[in-house]
Amino acid sequence: MAASSPQSIVVMGVSGCGKSTVAQALAAQLGLEMIDGDDLHLPHSVAKMRAGQALNDADRWPWLERIGQCLAQLVTPDLPNRSGRSGRVVACSALKRSYRDRLRNLAPAVRFVFLDGDAELIRQRLSARLGHYMHAELLASQLQTLERPQPDEPDVLTLDLSLPVAELVRLAQAQLWPERVSA
Repeated sequence: MAASSPQSIVVMGVSGCGKSTVAQALAAQLGLEMIDGDDLHLPHSVAKMRAGQALNDADRWPWLERIGQCLAQLVTPDLPNRSGRSGRVVACSALKRSYRDRLRNLAPAVRFVFLDGDAELIRQRLSARLGHYMHAELLASQLQTLERPQPDEPDVLTLDLSLPVAELVRLAQAQLWPERVSA
């Protein structure tokens, strides 16, 4: 894709994998706006998670609609941002194929960066996280819900979440905009 092509990027994975951190760093590197999908949850969904209850599809569909609309908003050539690119980077779990398909339908130029890795490392990260409504106890439900991207999803780049953030950003950028990677 050309550097000026509109892009929507979803940094995806289970809670605690580093989505928000990587999305923020990737957005900064690419000169795109970053939005944390957690901020788009409806209040009743946040209340459920604070109470240690896993979300179900009925909770997630309105949230995915909001995220898809957000992704599609800036993906127009007449609304480029400061870098001259149009698009956004959104941190969103996108755990199921049907969720990713819904985002694809709402924002056809979307690409996904899947942060995958060891459940114990993720559990440690969640346990160390302070002030977030997602409890470490909900990791098991997220891992159970997760449908790892398949080979027929060529718009998904899978990266090892144990890598340093700078390396994850470098690898993602090499795939999303290879012409901008320094030799």
